[in-house]
Amino acid sequence: MAQVLEFKLPDLGEGLTEAEIVRWLVQVGDVVAVDQPVVEVETAKAMVEVPCPYGGVVTARFGEEGTELPVGAPLLTVAVGAPVADGAAGRAGTVVDGASKGAGGISAEENEGSGNVLVGYGTGAPPARRRRVRPGEPVRAAMPTSQTAPTGPTGPAASTVPTASTAPTVPTASAAPTAPTAKPALVVGRATPPVAAPERPDGPVPVISPLVRRLARENGLDLRRLHGSGPDGLILRADVEHALRTATAPVQASQTVVAPPVAAPLAQPLTGAAAERAEAGSGTRIPLRGVRGAVADKLSRSRREIPDATCWVDADATELMRARTAMNAAGNPKISLLALLARICTAALARFPELNSTVDMEAREIVRLDQVHLGFAAQTERGLVVPVVRDAHGRDAESLSAEFARLTEAARTGTLTPAQLTGGTFTLNNYGVFGVDGSTPIINHPEAAMLGVGRIVPRPWVHQGELAVRQVVQLSLTFDHRVCDGGTAGGFLRYVADCVEQPAVLLRTL
Repeated sequence: MAQVLEFKLPDLGEGLTEAEIVRWLVQVGDVVAVDQPVVEVETAKAMVEVPCPYGGVVTARFGEEGTELPVGAPLLTVAVGAPVADGAAGRAGTVVDGASKGAGGISAEENEGSGNVLVGYGTGAPPARRRRVRPGEPVRAAMPTSQTAPTGPTGPAASTVPTASTAPTVPTASAAPTAPTAKPALVVGRATPPVAAPERPDGPVPVISPLVRRLARENGLDLRRLHGSGPDGLILRADVEHALRTATAPVQASQTVVAPPVAAPLAQPLTGAAAERAEAGSGTRIPLRGVRGAVADKLSRSRREIPDATCWVDADATELMRARTAMNAAGNPKISLLALLARICTAALARFPELNSTVDMEAREIVRLDQVHLGFAAQTERGLVVPVVRDAHGRDAESLSAEFARLTEAARTGTLTPAQLTGGTFTLNNYGVFGVDGSTPIINHPEAAMLGVGRIVPRPWVHQGELAVRQVVQLSLTFDHRVCDGGTAGGFLRYVADCVEQPAVLLRTL
């Protein structure tokens, strides 16, 4: 007999609380093996494929592509040990003694847990065994111990089930689908629609997000009349939007609901600030989420918290370009210009460690860091990302070139992991690739400084007392004025410029 298990969106690490479904890799009715990737999601850090820790038949999916789900929300349900239809068995497994075997011939008893984890979820403990159902006793679907009972119970035990349960309704063991045709109706973007509930006369409303409160307030929706679909009845933005859409057109439970585009007008008339925005003119609304939302949050926080200042200097990079040409002529692998600039930065930070630090305002302390984890700005189709080269202070130019190439390729393909995008202590920003000379970069919070490099172009320059055409670059340093004053920042930038103009200066620190 099949046992239906619910797989929830796991904690993807780095403090991430939500993810957007980019692409489903399985359909309802498909047979999945243990640790098979089932969905591709995008977080504020990167895109990752999420493996399912159970093997069996997919009985339901929760959320369509483009839907944002909080960590802990249901992703899909899997019937473990269910008989597999002939077509599905040919794709992923066989039927042996009434129990499904996945790819590799693993039975339901063997694939109760993969033991693998992303972050925050594991499958080492097997699910509870089902007991035999007595005649006349209502049948209940097996569910993980962390989930509340499904809504809509029948039989004598109905009075013991909370009516405000937030868990999605799953098929019972006797009705587990055996072929792709047994597809339950899907509600896009949510496990269950919000349930209207009696008003809460007292007590707090279970809402965390201020955006949810504002959306409800602007549209005259009383949150006390809603039960949320989030953990412990938490009211999510999707709950409010669903309530507004269904205010004039109730959703039939037997129909498949298709979510409208994000920019679509709400069914309920706009009031308050929303009406004022509508009167000001229509336009395209682009949600601040994923990488774009993470960039917006981080840069806004940097501007709010860091009293930054910027200084800049022009430098003659002719000798640096000649040195790079000579290095590459000596043999492979090639040394990149970014790697040489990174090597100069690590040498400068050894002389001016104040700029490789962070500020702990709660303790009112400046924390100087022993290691240099060098971030570098990379523009991708998904937006601006800052991959981090670990222990850059211990790498030579050749090692730095290889690491920059590896991380840049991962950024372009969208395969950077959260660990590769966090933990930086200093950032190098080569905005010269955009054909600009100068900039005043925003510090990558919680770091204390960022070096910006403009384009290197031929310009008139006084060299050895004579006017000549030289390769000139503008260097800019934005720094946190809490960690140092202008003298330290100026000394750092001047040392960088000296190394650019005379690469032999680096020999003193090698």
